[in-house]
Formats: sequence, structure tokens, C-alpha cells
Amino acid sequence: MNPKVRTCLAFKDRAEEAARFYVSVIPDSNFEGAFRREPNGPAVLVSFTLAGTPYQALNMGRDTIHNEAFSISVMTKDQRETDEIWEKLLEGGGAEIQCSWLKDRFGICWQIVPEALPRMFMDEDRAAAARAFQAMLGMVKIDIAAVEAAFRSAL
Repeated sequence: MNPKVRTCLAFKDRAEEAARFYVSVIPDSNFEGAFRREPNGPAVLVSFTLAGTPYQALNMGRDTIHNEAFSISVMTKDQRETDEIWEKLLEGGGAEIQCSWLKDRFGICWQIVPEALPRMFMDEDRAAAARAFQAMLGMVKIDIAAVEAAFRSAL
């Protein structure tokens, strides 16, 4: 499959390393291939998918700036998956931010979002949704049980 649209992540010289790391962290992902100017040379452009979503990564040969204006959001099914992906993305020098956000060792921002969060935030009970949102604001990595407890509690 050759998707018409792919998000491109730019790196100085670590595109292939980053792509291979990401596909090892996100379930149902794969490394599709790399374009190299020379058969055994470094990759210039790599293609990969994260849980079926197409990406490419490009080595620019110069420093790139990554910031919170761009992030990759991963919907997780439960606390175990949330914790697992969170910890793997922090390996090797990542940094926690807040409210489900982190920055990995390559400087890319991620949101690790348990599927329970948007369900609670969009609930018709706006007071419960507000309590859940307020609980989330005090967190770095999301604690699903704590957000659900806030959602269910009446003030």
C-alpha cells in the first residue's frame, strides 16, 4: 500500500533509529523500508506505520526543532498498555511533561491517552466530565482508576 498522505518526521541523522524504535513500542506497527543513496549508507528517508497509520522519517543533515505544536497521540485500551507504552517511550532520555504528554529521546512529543478519557470527557453528565478533566490536569501519566473515581464521585 502506498498511502497518499504520510506525516513526515524530520531528524538530523537518526530517522531510521527513531522509526525502528517506534515500531518496536507501538503494537501492530511495522518498518516498511528505507531509501539510501548508497546500498550500505545511512537512510535518507524511511517509511513505517504505527498501528496502521503511515509515517515517514527524513534525515535532514542538520539539527531539527521538535516542540509541542506537533505530537503523536496513541489511544490505549487499559492501564497496563498505558504504562507499558509510556515507560518504553521514556527509555534512553525521554521526559515526562503533563496530562498524558511526554517527549521521547528523539525530541518527539507523544500523548498516551487511555480510551476511557475521551469517553468520560464527552459524557452527557457535564459535571462528571468536568471532575474527570480536573483530575487529569493534576497528572503526568494518566491513572485511569483515579480519573474514573473523580468521574463517579459527587462533590
